[in-house]
Amino acid sequence: MATAIYLEHYLDSIENLPCELQRNFTLMRDLDNRTEEKKGEIDKLAEEYIANVKNLASEQRVEHLQKIQNAYSKCKEFSDDKVQLAMQTYEMVDKHIRRLDADLARFENELKEKLELSGYESTEGRGLKKSDMRSQREKRGSRGRGRKGSDEDSPKKKKKASPDLSDALLPMQPSDVLDMPVDPNEPTYCLCHQVSYGEMIGCDNPDCPIEWFHFACVDLATKPKGKWFCPRCTQDRKKK
Repeated sequence: MATAIYLEHYLDSIENLPCELQRNFTLMRDLDNRTEEKKGEIDKLAEEYIANVKNLASEQRVEHLQKIQNAYSKCKEFSDDKVQLAMQTYEMVDKHIRRLDADLARFENELKEKLELSGYESTEGRGLKKSDMRSQREKRGSRGRGRKGSDEDSPKKKKKASPDLSDALLPMQPSDVLDMPVDPNEPTYCLCHQVSYGEMIGCDNPDCPIEWFHFACVDLATKPKGKWFCPRCTQDRKKK
């Protein structure tokens, strides 16, 4: 798949991301405003209670305290909704980051394959050229041209050969594609302690300290059927 196609597909996938982020941020701002209003209401109710507590009957005290409790509950509800929205927004962005990492990894593999293929073809071409030159020298020797063939085979004239495709491609290393700064706040996973990318699998041990693993790091090509335990948890289960 060409680089342009990777880029086009990725841009299509994030086309609606700005609108979704703006919607979530607007909702969080609205929740912030409602929370601040509710906090002001709590402060007002608390001041009223402190000022009139001596003159209130027991039932009135309970009623007033219940109003304060309800206001606190509503405030906590707004805060929980905001946290859920923040987590949803993070997952939304993280999903696109994981896809970008996977696309970059696939692009790097394709680039490596192209480099290896071009190197193989250029080596094969040089072998054919050498065999042709040998056959030409043999023909010239049979015609009695003496040392002219050996003079034409001198290193000086060999240096004039045009560079092959692999030499032209070698300055661009495929590892440079993934040589990008990583957010220090982004969580790391797996035995390799790297960020999430590509296909990952979760350990079925609820107490697993790592939880998520890259397929390649645990020698997996496809998701196994049934429960799966990471190498560390597998060893711990054997010990028990």
